Amino acid sequence: MASPVLDARTAASPDKAGPSPRRTRAWALPEVRWAALSALAFLLALPLDLAGAPAWAWGPLYAVCYAAGGWEPGREGLAALREKTLDVDLLMVVAALGAAAIGQYLDGGLLIVIFAVSGALEALATRRTADSVRGLLDLAPARAVRLTAAGTEEPVDVADLRVGDTVLVRPGERLPADGTVLDGASDVDQAGITGEPLPAPKAPGDEVFASTLNGTGALRVRVDKDAADSVVARIVALVEEASATKAPIQLFVEKIEQRYSVGVVVATLALFAVPLALGAELTPTLLRAMTFMIVASPCAVVLATMPPLLSAIATAGRHGVLVKSAVVMERLGTVDRVALDKTGTLTEGAPRVTGVEGDEEALALAAAAELPSEHPLARAVVAAARARGLRVPEASDFASIPGDGVRATVEGREVRVRRAPGEHADTAVEVLVDGTRVAVLALADRLRDGAPEAVAALTRLTGVTPTLLTGDNAGAAARIAERTGITDVRSGLLPEDKVAVVREWERTGARVLVVGDGVNDAPALAAAHSGIAMGRAGSDLALETADAVVVRDELAAVPAVVALSRRARRLVVQNLVIAGSCIAALVVWDLVGHLPLPLGVAGHEGSTVLVGLNGLRLLRDAAWRRAADEGQPRTRMPRR
Repeated sequence: MASPVLDARTAASPDKAGPSPRRTRAWALPEVRWAALSALAFLLALPLDLAGAPAWAWGPLYAVCYAAGGWEPGREGLAALREKTLDVDLLMVVAALGAAAIGQYLDGGLLIVIFAVSGALEALATRRTADSVRGLLDLAPARAVRLTAAGTEEPVDVADLRVGDTVLVRPGERLPADGTVLDGASDVDQAGITGEPLPAPKAPGDEVFASTLNGTGALRVRVDKDAADSVVARIVALVEEASATKAPIQLFVEKIEQRYSVGVVVATLALFAVPLALGAELTPTLLRAMTFMIVASPCAVVLATMPPLLSAIATAGRHGVLVKSAVVMERLGTVDRVALDKTGTLTEGAPRVTGVEGDEEALALAAAAELPSEHPLARAVVAAARARGLRVPEASDFASIPGDGVRATVEGREVRVRRAPGEHADTAVEVLVDGTRVAVLALADRLRDGAPEAVAALTRLTGVTPTLLTGDNAGAAARIAERTGITDVRSGLLPEDKVAVVREWERTGARVLVVGDGVNDAPALAAAHSGIAMGRAGSDLALETADAVVVRDELAAVPAVVALSRRARRLVVQNLVIAGSCIAALVVWDLVGHLPLPLGVAGHEGSTVLVGLNGLRLLRDAAWRRAADEGQPRTRMPRR
């Protein structure tokens, strides 16, 4: 089935590819605007209320707070009620209105603001993910050049291409469809699909993918798949499918929420109706029922979980890891298996010259010949010459030969730079001057600093060595795995293959963490229990799909944030015990004896302050240092 986003894309104007859609601004979402208005009104009313100002000064502000933040969850709660379900959103609105009915405007306003802001953040995250998915599809060209049986060129919409058509792809154009090369030779940059750091040489018989970027040669390609079945379209469909799937913990929470909400409502109504039926007075009975509604409210439990998680998020952010929500921070601590991408994750994602077999003059000549080229290998050669302080002479008569490197005239000599024949541990290019080989340059995608240590730390945290999932070839994958201590290597994987591996693990009960950076990693990031993207070189889709982003591309931050999440989870359990005990004590007091409203509010808010302060312990820098040390090998002090 075609993706809804794909349908929208192909229904757009066929004449030209529109610009990539901009990311939705937070202020463009009504949920954000209503939450901001509610929070602003509350913050303006709070000091006036606490200072003892007259009611006419703060009353209208509280009214705005309640209306702006409560109308949408109230509407959704009523809609759920019509479907014979009851959720916490409606309970919170009722509790807030009940608090206001007995004069506790501040407590009710706080409940409203918390839930309004939470809903706004969820809406923003959902919209940003949709934006990035649409942006991915915009990589594909809207038009293609189809070759007719007579050999003439016919510009057509990509949506009109059919399996078996032959298309012409000129240098610098993106491929319009998945297919097979019939004629021509070129290098195609397909890093976004396969994760390969270098453009792949393509010749007749080779497979190519839609949206990948053609190099310097022209290709004739036979269309093998419809647009809706291309690899890039399947990536979008997989991301949408995985993002819509609810985790088991989420389903469990929804069940608990439903039962708790029903229980509180039934108990509140019983506390109000039964005494009235037995002849009790209206005012004290209503006051007791509203007191019960307040002290039994799950607000204290919600706040008991949030401070440690939000503190952990803030601490991780200060150290270069952006965790997108408290739910994500909680889930990271439960992972027990890790899958790592290669290019851009374990490695830097760009080739560098790692060795020169020959003199430095040859490197300077190679740099001169490669200077006009945009090929990643060419940029690496030029960067190596400049890093060594070499003078790069001017070149003339530059020519790029698809599949056979470049040729140029440098200081009166013909210089050629091309891939070296034979087997090499790394990518190698040879430099020929007037037909004679004068140097061989070794190039490789450099391993990130701290990669072996990060792999070892993740192994100690989960008890299982991470697995390498990559679209690159087996040889390149094996070399990186050997250098990082990884033993389980899966190479040559397309995006759906990575998703299949992740889902197979999760069917056996594993909670998988995927760490990646490219478009090809996005479906696996979405399908996994948790996903972390590398921030600097990561694609927009990977960054939006992932649950967390390592901004500085420091691999050591991955095990550190997992360990920090586990510390936060332990504090959450402590806080839930404290909050639950306080709520239980206050509820029993209200049911068995007579709990004064001010004392009930004080006890309820006091427990909230207590668990809040307990959770704030993770704000200290020492919490991150302890988390970073948690995955390190423990050393025993020698006995004296």
